Amino acid sequence: MAKCDVCGKGVAFGIKVSHSHRRSNRTWKPNVRKVRAVVNGSVKSMHVCTRCLRSGKNVLFDYFFR
Repeated sequence: MAKCDVCGKGVAFGIKVSHSHRRSNRTWKPNVRKVRAVVNGSVKSMHVCTRCLRSGKNVLFDYFFR
């Protein structure tokens, strides 16, 4: 699974607990999109999570959807 190139968000691990309290491992995966961005004058494809896209943390990248 990809990691966000802006904030570094990646896969988180935890434990799923059922109604009868049986425990099993699970993962939470970030909502990561592949976008094309202009970085230092050249176009580069990068993985950006949707929270960074929405909040505008990547405004400095001038991103363009693929």
